[in-house]
This record gives sequence, C-alpha cells and structure tokens, in this order.
Amino acid sequence: MVKQVSVAVVGATGAVGSTMMAQLVKRKFPIKTIKFLASARSAGKSIEFNGATYTIEEATPEAFEGVDVALFSAGGSVSEKLAPEAAKRGAVVIDNTSHFRMAEGVPLVVPEVNRHALQQHKGIIANPNCSTIQMVAALAPIREKFGLTSVVVSTYQAVSGSGIAAIEELKSQSAEWDKGRDVSASVLPVKSDEKHFPIARNVIPQIDVFEDNGFTKEEMKMINETKKIMEMPHLAVAATCVRVPVVSGHSESVYIELEKEASKEEIFEALRLAPGIVLQDDITAQGYPMPIFAEGEEPVFVGRIRQDLHNKKGYHLWVVADNLLKGAALNSIQIAEAMLEDDLL
Repeated sequence: MVKQVSVAVVGATGAVGSTMMAQLVKRKFPIKTIKFLASARSAGKSIEFNGATYTIEEATPEAFEGVDVALFSAGGSVSEKLAPEAAKRGAVVIDNTSHFRMAEGVPLVVPEVNRHALQQHKGIIANPNCSTIQMVAALAPIREKFGLTSVVVSTYQAVSGSGIAAIEELKSQSAEWDKGRDVSASVLPVKSDEKHFPIARNVIPQIDVFEDNGFTKEEMKMINETKKIMEMPHLAVAATCVRVPVVSGHSESVYIELEKEASKEEIFEALRLAPGIVLQDDITAQGYPMPIFAEGEEPVFVGRIRQDLHNKKGYHLWVVADNLLKGAALNSIQIAEAMLEDDLL
C-alpha cells in the first residue's frame, strides 16, 4: 500500500504554484490531507483543487504542524522566513525559490541526475533554476559516458519564467503593436526600479540584476547550480541568459567539451536511454525541439546535435523544455515522489 502524506502548498495562486497543484492531481500523488497557505492578505479566500474547494490559510510557523511535505513557491523572503520553521516541525520542504540553492547542507536536486543527494537532506531540499534543470538533465547522460570539461550556454527564456505579470505584459504589448500603438513596459527585464523594456517584438539580454563581474544573477545561478548538481566544482561553465517573446518553454544553445572523443551516434544513444529525455534530431525532416511543441509536455527535448568543426571533443546541442513543468513544478513533485519511493518521508 502506498503511503499517504499530508501536503502544504505555499504560493498556490502563482504560475508555478498553480502548476504544482495540477501536477499533484495528474500524477495522483498520494495525498492524505492538503492545505494551501499564503499571506494574511490572501487568507480566507477560496481555492479549487481536485474538484473540492479549500480555504486559503495564513502561512504561519504553526500552520506546518502535522505537515509531511511543504511545497514552497512564494518568493525567497517567504522561504527564508518559513521554510526553517516548517522543517523544525517535521515537514520536508521542497523550495522552488533560489534562497537555499547554494546553501551548504541543502541538496539541490534533479532526480534523474543526482537523486542520491536526497539522502543528505536536513529538512529542506532546493529545486534548481528552471534553465539549469533542463540543461543538466540533458548533459548528465553524456557526462556519465564521455566525461565533461566545459559548458557554454546561451538561453532563450520564455516570459512565464518571470511570472504571470510578464505573460500579461507580452500579450498586451503584442496587441498594442498590432494596433499600431506605442507600448509601455513595467515588468521586464527586472521587477525593480531599473529601466523596463518591451518584450513584444524584442529580445532582452538581461534576466535578473547584474553582478559586479558583468554576469547577471540568472547567469550565475546557472553556473553555480550546474557545478553543485553535477558535483563538479571545477567544471568550466559560462552562461548568457536572454528573455524572448515566448509565453512558455525555455530553449538553450549549449556547447560542451568532453573528456574523451565520442561519435554523434554514441551521443544519440546516451540520450535515447536517458530518463526524462526525448531525442528529437532529424534534420532531413526539420525535426528539432521548439517551445511551441514542448509547452505542456514533461520531458526535456534535445536536438540539433552536431560535432564542433574544430574540436573533435566539442559538441553543440539544442535543449528545450516547459519551464513551468520540468523547469519548476514537475521537478518539485518528482523530488517528493523520489522521497516517498526511497522511504525518506
């Protein structure tokens, strides 16, 4: 008999939180009880889940009493304050924010890549950045067979990665452009007092704020998280993260250098056998991954695989995934499922 667990969802009304709820239902996660937690402002409102109506409760430390799994997706400040309180009360926190990702002693997990890291959890498990998840999922089976020495990635990230407000702004700006009107911008590239630029008919080479080294915070997340997840602290990683006018589905151009030479057919075979990966590479029929086809799909799609023209150990890949699914909500639920299967809950 499958063990049933008590679940709390923090931030259920956001883009990722609502997708988490849908995944809990779709994957038939064994729920004994479930509660939805939010700020005092949202407490008392109703929310629908799996055919029933629930009342949103205020997210307080005491609200986590009796909770087995707490799914957090309400912002880093909320996680900073409440995740330790939830863990203190016996809950396993799966946190979708960036707050704990690089914290010592907190596993940063993509189940297909480093499931074993769950064994070391101390109450909090971090869900990686959306763009990191799909890249390491694609690279892990290649690294396992041929080694890996360096990674250079350029991302083409959908606006849903910045939340519901960014989705609505893309839609409204597109409509205004179509009417021949000037557009206004208030969300991208950063939700702050910095300049904002239209995303419709545009590409913005900035996601999150710039750091002193010239990389953005998003780029440094990819660099540091990749090293942690793959347990390769000395791996050379570089990233350029770009926001594009796509609603859902992140795309990535990835260049890798291997420790030993491999044929294209050997790379194909490694990916075909990898869990959670769909090899989509048939250039004779224009068969390659695109976000419009990845939206709503669970796997990570990999294609346009080709050996570098100047380095026999170099390969170029095109990687696409639904950033709200494998890039966020689905990976969180898969972590919870792995915890159950490994008797860690």
